[in-house]
Amino acid sequence: MVSKKVTWGLLVAWLAHDAEEFATTSWWTRRQAGVPTVTPARSAVAIGVVGAVMAAAAADGARTGGRSRFFQAALTGFGLHSITHVAGSVVFRGYTPGVLTAPTVVAPFALWARRRLRRAGVAAPTDPRALLWFPVVVGAAHAIAHFTTPVRQNTTRIRPSRP
Repeated sequence: MVSKKVTWGLLVAWLAHDAEEFATTSWWTRRQAGVPTVTPARSAVAIGVVGAVMAAAAADGARTGGRSRFFQAALTGFGLHSITHVAGSVVFRGYTPGVLTAPTVVAPFALWARRRLRRAGVAAPTDPRALLWFPVVVGAAHAIAHFTTPVRQNTTRIRPSRP
């Protein structure tokens, strides 16, 4: 059995990380050539969908004392997700949304929590198939956000000049 700091801590760490993503994604995408602009509404929906999954995983972890495979898979995926943020910043050669909290919150929390699970004797071996859920959840979140938020179009029209 592990402390609620481990199980509910997943949701708290996720909130800290995604607060950074929400605050910077729209601004960042508007400034990147070749990257589709993400509106704050679309970002909020995608973050909310993933948040629901993370809240469910944390609740299941709390209910099972950390034994839940769902909780442990979400924790592992969350930790590994930090690598994608650092890699993104390498590719873009600068700041990308989430890169500040990835190495300072996400990775340290995931490592600490996994260590606590091992000490408590409840850590399950990581099933590589469970990690396939990460792109499924993120992809579904973005698809839901895409289909539920309006697309902003530039409505400024250039009037033809009169002779």
